Amino acid sequence: MRSPAEARVDLDAISDNIALLRERAGGAAVMAMVKAEAYGHGLVPAARAALAGGATWIGVARTAEALRLRDAGVTGVPVLVCLSVPGEPYDEIVARDVDLSVGSLPLLAEVAAAAERAGRPARVHLKADTGMSRGGAAAADWPALVGAALAAEAAGTVRVAGIMSHFACADEPDHPANERQLRAFVEMSEHAEKAGLRPEVRHLANSAGALLRPEARFDLVRPGIATYGLTPAPQLGTFGLRPAMTLVADTALVKRVPAGSGVSYGHTYTTERETTLAVVPAGYGDGVPRHGSNLLEVLAGGRRHRIAGRVCMDQFVIDLGDGALAPGDEVVLFGPGDRGEPTAQEWADALGTISYEIVTRIGARVPRVYTGRLAEREGHE
Repeated sequence: MRSPAEARVDLDAISDNIALLRERAGGAAVMAMVKAEAYGHGLVPAARAALAGGATWIGVARTAEALRLRDAGVTGVPVLVCLSVPGEPYDEIVARDVDLSVGSLPLLAEVAAAAERAGRPARVHLKADTGMSRGGAAAADWPALVGAALAAEAAGTVRVAGIMSHFACADEPDHPANERQLRAFVEMSEHAEKAGLRPEVRHLANSAGALLRPEARFDLVRPGIATYGLTPAPQLGTFGLRPAMTLVADTALVKRVPAGSGVSYGHTYTTERETTLAVVPAGYGDGVPRHGSNLLEVLAGGRRHRIAGRVCMDQFVIDLGDGALAPGDEVVLFGPGDRGEPTAQEWADALGTISYEIVTRIGARVPRVYTGRLAEREGHE
């Protein structure tokens, strides 16, 4: 059964974005981040599209995401869990050849114990807190973590495959934290290597770091939002990226109403004259932000129209004026902008948020429909 709303995902755009990022990476390998259902685009199809574009690593946030990729046949490529937490099924993770980020002594011990039970060493990436004050070992705790990792390598329970950290302000090129973090990462990496660790890769750069800071690319970059064609630094342009997602819905109802008609809950919108309203079957239950009421625009009948009144759980209303629209006609909520529709970045700007949130919040009941040559090759409808 066809849904009244759907998110169309251009897999070729994802592949092409990765190819562009590879060129910009200056020889560094590319880890495509597909966490959170690939920022709303679909975990497995997006991972395959990224690999087709030249990514040689895949990054996720959670162990369940890594196992889903392995179950779907994404094998023979390193997959890194970037947010490792206590109590996860690390025996299975190690057995399925999934890399783990480790930023504390207790977690390293837990992973090493799981590796011993699994009968093979765990591949870990030691996470350094270089100034974000989030995950990873701070500078004062780093020598102890490195020493414990060396001991685990000697015992055969761990292989340190990488050293990693994460930028806090890479989307602000002139922010002084960037230089401080870069220096800290170099110093902590050098300490680990002098102590005897020989990681395969060092990685720090997210999308903004990969695009804006050549000195931060090291051996590997980890583009997330840029993989899906959305810019990590809107103030600096699009970098030639192409948005992969287009959110559409079929018009449910069109009707004329008189002047003075209150629209939707709370009557926060009242028609100024006789006008035509259209009901669009997508709401905050699908990921359309409720705080976009009376603010966000969509493309309908070849023209932009603002949402009229409050966004409801399953629907919202637009005021067409004297414009023509029929039930079943397509309304484009956001997309690449080729047809004059708003982009996810425009929605984000209007709401005072980031494009990451716009695409990631699109709900599970909105089917993802895959398009492009890659979609045909993979057999997506």
